[in-house]
Amino acid sequence: MSTFGIGKRTSFDVPCTVEIEQTSETLHAHVILDGDVEIGPGDEVLVHDAPTHVEFGERLVVRRTATVVRAGWLDRIRARLEGYRELTELYEVSFSDGRVS
Repeated sequence: MSTFGIGKRTSFDVPCTVEIEQTSETLHAHVILDGDVEIGPGDEVLVHDAPTHVEFGERLVVRRTATVVRAGWLDRIRARLEGYRELTELYEVSFSDGRVS
């Protein structure tokens, strides 16, 4: 475990599975962490040597290692506040007939 910056931030490595698919039905990339690792607001996940490209019509599943960096208390508060702010921006979208008077 290591400590970073403001508030206590710890990190640890965990094995993971990376799945990338690009077909006519789907385009997605998923990372599944081994074990019961719960990711919270402000936490960071860095996948080491992750593939970044897959050809059209292909699906790629690989095993990698990820580093999870737990947010400190200040980072968690900031992430929650930013999340609420971005959510309220969505509320500001109006549903009108598209005409401006």
